[in-house]
Amino acid sequence: MMRFLLNDERMEQAMGILLRFGVVMASTVVLAGMAFYLQDHAHQSVDYRSFIAHPLTLAHKGQLIDGMSHGNAAAIIQVGILLLIATPVARVVFAVIAFLAERDRLYTAISAGVLAVLLYSLIYGK
Repeated sequence: MMRFLLNDERMEQAMGILLRFGVVMASTVVLAGMAFYLQDHAHQSVDYRSFIAHPLTLAHKGQLIDGMSHGNAAAIIQVGILLLIATPVARVVFAVIAFLAERDRLYTAISAGVLAVLLYSLIYGK
């Protein structure tokens, strides 16, 4: 019964929808952040002689959420970028679940290995 529901074609379609939804959602959040940023800094000139790295206030998720709740444009843009990064990770999570449902041990193991490498690099990578 489960094999009929999750054949290869349906699984590919679901993964395609997931990827498109993630990219559209991330793009929408980034565009909203850009609109807030342009609204706040429309009449300021840009100093290209010096590089200013991202503010350290956005380095932690609590500060990021707080910045979003206060309409901080940089925080909104950063959340959009994080959503864009999370989209392919969500695709791999979906693949693990789908292969588990199909009871395909080989592809479940391969997908779980890919997911482990992705999560390790996201958490411990520099």
